[in-house]
Amino acid sequence: MSQATEADVSEDGVIESVSGPVVTAKDLDAKMNDVVYVGHEGLMGEVIEIEGDITTIQVYEETSAVSPGEPVENTGAPLSVDLGPGMLDAIYDGVQRPLDVLEEKMGSAFLDRGVDAPGIDLEKTWEFNPEVSEGDTVAAGDVVGIVPETPSIDHKVMVPPDSEGGEVVDVKSGDYTVEDTVVELDTGEEIRMRQEWPVRSQRPADEKQTPTEPLVSGQRILDGLFPIAKGGTAAIPGPFGSGKTVTQHQLAKWADADIVVYVGCGERGNEMTEVIEDFPELEDPTTGNALMDRTCLIANTSNMPVAARESCVYTGITIAEYFRDMGYDVALMADSTSRWAEAMREISSRLEEMPGEEGYPAYLAARLSEFYERAGYFTNVNGTEGSVSVIGAVSPPGGDFSEPVTQNTLRIVKTFWALDADLAERRHFPSINWNESYSLYRDQLDPWFEDNVRNDWSEKRQWGIDTLDEEDELQEIVQLVGKDALPEDQQLTLEVARYLREAWLQQDAFNDIDTYCEPEKTYRILNAIKTFNDEAFDALEAGVPVEEITDIEAAPRLNRIGVQEEYEEYVDELEADIESQLRELY
Repeated sequence: MSQATEADVSEDGVIESVSGPVVTAKDLDAKMNDVVYVGHEGLMGEVIEIEGDITTIQVYEETSAVSPGEPVENTGAPLSVDLGPGMLDAIYDGVQRPLDVLEEKMGSAFLDRGVDAPGIDLEKTWEFNPEVSEGDTVAAGDVVGIVPETPSIDHKVMVPPDSEGGEVVDVKSGDYTVEDTVVELDTGEEIRMRQEWPVRSQRPADEKQTPTEPLVSGQRILDGLFPIAKGGTAAIPGPFGSGKTVTQHQLAKWADADIVVYVGCGERGNEMTEVIEDFPELEDPTTGNALMDRTCLIANTSNMPVAARESCVYTGITIAEYFRDMGYDVALMADSTSRWAEAMREISSRLEEMPGEEGYPAYLAARLSEFYERAGYFTNVNGTEGSVSVIGAVSPPGGDFSEPVTQNTLRIVKTFWALDADLAERRHFPSINWNESYSLYRDQLDPWFEDNVRNDWSEKRQWGIDTLDEEDELQEIVQLVGKDALPEDQQLTLEVARYLREAWLQQDAFNDIDTYCEPEKTYRILNAIKTFNDEAFDALEAGVPVEEITDIEAAPRLNRIGVQEEYEEYVDELEADIESQLRELY
């Protein structure tokens, strides 16, 4: 919430006590969730509890040296975000203050307390192209004009959701600021390019639908085994160093969403730096433009005040819903929701609330579900369709998936990508454990893959799953008696499963070609391994020893399909070589 959009402030109360990010004030005339300014420096805070004449405030900035007796000013408005042209290619903190503007104001990369700035530039002019004419009737959510915000995205200017609508009596065309009136209605309402919306309220939609289209990620293990739908929810829990952040970065870079909102919630600053440095250099595979042209970053790193973590996920989801209302598919990456939960735990302990499991507040599950429930595939109030897909990383201490944040998240989300420290130690990336992970979207997305990739997609995938399951069972025997003690057909199954793991499930995020794998290529790699499997078992039945089968020259070339740019010809030739070399043995 920027200073330019606040209600008039007045000195309503005084500070009674300060306990870290929690401040109590007396004689403050306020409502729940009102934004207030605390102390002589005007630190932004939010009302979280009212008891008699004592108001409890969580402050989004460092409170050291703030003392009792200092004034508290109430804005009378809830924590809101500015919505309009200029949000893409921007980097915000947890309460939507643009970091580049704050740096200019202070002349330093280190933020001072009490400094504020509008969420979007109020003075920059944008080219407004009207989509309505005088005499047209418009209602809440209707698109009244288009602003070419970036080379990739057209920003659709909409009638605010809380508008009563009416007949257009005046419409402008040309260059205007976000504060200028561009459409006027017969009710006297003036529509501007900028809106405000409280972050804790879900933006209205007409209907929530069952998603049937996948969010194609370009990662073989995700698209092939555990897909997420557009409008779906997913969790990526894993211990330190298992690849949560890199997986999130890969999804932000390559997922086929129109808009990406990346929320760095309490993570290390160098991880956000990597995003900020990489994204402007990367090319959007869909449009060929810079990846930042469709990206909004919210950076609330671990050295920022803990209370601001609590607001940053709400800021991110509200921005995502705004673009959804335009008819766009939005992917929101939250890294990590554990830091958000830890912020709630700290605030709860300062309030002396009754703790739940491991000290987390009793309402942890409710807050998590409120957040994830704002995802979905929607029919918007203006008749368009859009989606918000939420992918949240979870950082369980010591990789313990039984801790409360992971368990409560798993009750809500429908896709679970379990990162495994053992796989990471073996340098198997993405280190997603295929035995523990699951996707509840798989059956409803199969028709899309069968229509758009190959009609035997689900059949081939099930074969891969069965082979990996059989390998998991055989490994227990191998650890006891050794691989050579197994029958030859089981030895061959282990070899096929090895190719599934190394050629299909492994993927190099830092290889220019292998970093993104389209669904067709994902299918061709799996089909090539299936070809080797079928031909190898035919040779085994014909009496060829398993050692000769696995020693053919063509088999190791399966591992190189992922790094082939012109893979179709390579795979055709490889499948033919596998077939001919194995058939020569009998």
